[in-house]
Amino acid sequence: MNREQAGRLLQQHGAVMVLALLVLAGSLAFDSFATPENAASVVVSSSFLAIIAIGMTFVIIGGGIDLSVGSLFVLGGVLAAYGSRHGPLAALALPLAVCGTVGLLQGLVIARTGMAPFIVTLAGLLGVRGLMLAISDEGATTYLVEDRAFAALGQGELLGLSYPVYVTAGLALAAMVLLQRTGFGQNVYAVGGNEQAAALMGVPVARTKVLVYVLSALLAGLAGALNAARLSSGVTILGIGLELDAIAAVVIGGTLLTGGAGGVTGTVAGVLLLGVIQSLINQVGSLTSAFQQVVSGAFLALVVVAQRLLSKAQRLDTGGPP
Repeated sequence: MNREQAGRLLQQHGAVMVLALLVLAGSLAFDSFATPENAASVVVSSSFLAIIAIGMTFVIIGGGIDLSVGSLFVLGGVLAAYGSRHGPLAALALPLAVCGTVGLLQGLVIARTGMAPFIVTLAGLLGVRGLMLAISDEGATTYLVEDRAFAALGQGELLGLSYPVYVTAGLALAAMVLLQRTGFGQNVYAVGGNEQAAALMGVPVARTKVLVYVLSALLAGLAGALNAARLSSGVTILGIGLELDAIAAVVIGGTLLTGGAGGVTGTVAGVLLLGVIQSLINQVGSLTSAFQQVVSGAFLALVVVAQRLLSKAQRLDTGGPP
């Protein structure tokens, strides 16, 4: 194996390797870490972030960024709780319809005007949060989930794991197939790798951009709806900073912020890695949960630097400019 192949392997599967090492170290250091109960806790708590991060993976591979997912997550939860009074179908359809429309509008603005995704989705972050506050009377009204069938979607369990875990696993598998085995997935990679070259090859650049933002918004709204079912209410104080956690998980999982490279498997590993770090900090006991942000931030910085060095080494090996 040459240096280029080793670098590509490390970029694509580095998060999985680090995750395995942390799990091994935690199992040796703490008796309560390697237990079925703790493993289930990590997986369940990570499932909602994983759903959002899957959508973010498509956006970042396509060369964009979506800062609105945290606000869409909380809006999806509020709308799901509000819609649950009309049955489980309304509880799911309402947040998906509204969040999907937001994603569509953001995608159209980005694709048709050429505006920076950072600016457009930052406006979306603020606008969606304002819409959620308007619906909930400035956060004073908390809608309760009134439909039992919908609540069971978030609270029911199978083999010790709640239903959202299985939903997340199914979405991850579907996303892997969509990204790796379909023309749309190849278009996403092409647009993120070189937008001008993709256009010359006949790739529908604008349509691809719109679709990735719609997908990201739909998954954020779905995650919010599932979380509302789990909590039996549309809590209005959630989602702050969630977009940064999703971006961190995607990048830690090996997806390049510059676009054109990455995958869903790495993203899932990145989400679990953040969950394991939080679990290890809880095992120590003397550290607060805020320390997890410090560790995650430092780890993200190391990953970005490593990606930069690996990309530079690969260009040198292929005779390209440094």
